[in-house]
Amino acid sequence: MNLLFASDLHGSANAAEALAQRVRAERPDRIILLGDLLYHGPRNALPDGYDPARTASILNEFAEISLAVKGNCEAEVDQWMLDFPCMAEYALVETDGVCFFATHGHRTGMAPDDLPALRANSVFAYGHTHVKELRREGGIVLLNPGSAALPKDGSQSYATYEDGVLRLKAMDGETLCELSCA
Repeated sequence: MNLLFASDLHGSANAAEALAQRVRAERPDRIILLGDLLYHGPRNALPDGYDPARTASILNEFAEISLAVKGNCEAEVDQWMLDFPCMAEYALVETDGVCFFATHGHRTGMAPDDLPALRANSVFAYGHTHVKELRREGGIVLLNPGSAALPKDGSQSYATYEDGVLRLKAMDGETLCELSCA
């Protein structure tokens, strides 16, 4: 199964459209959205192209293959706008013998510095920090695709999983780094 991970669009229709272009190019079996999809939040500046309704419309094009978790900026009204669930604190996806624990990363017991109990070779996929991360810590892989709209590390990004390999990618599809899950 091919997966595409994205996080922290914060209502940017520009970021959502760039992500939609990557989805069309990558053709994932499943899109995993790691929270903060429609609202910019009180601590963030308005992202370029801030248009939560348009962002929702773009994301809804991929509703059948999308799985989303709740970020710290999600509200009940966001669920009304989206055609796929977005209010779960976490989700589990298993493929190729790899368990992906998807969450936003802001909750106690579900953060990169406070991991839930996961079996070896699991992937802890999270957003929240707006900073890309792909590394192994002990037997767990930590994956943060960065932010598609408001990166705090200089570049908008997303991540993919295919044939046992995780890749962090720039929004033009260029691979920035990769890590085998084996």
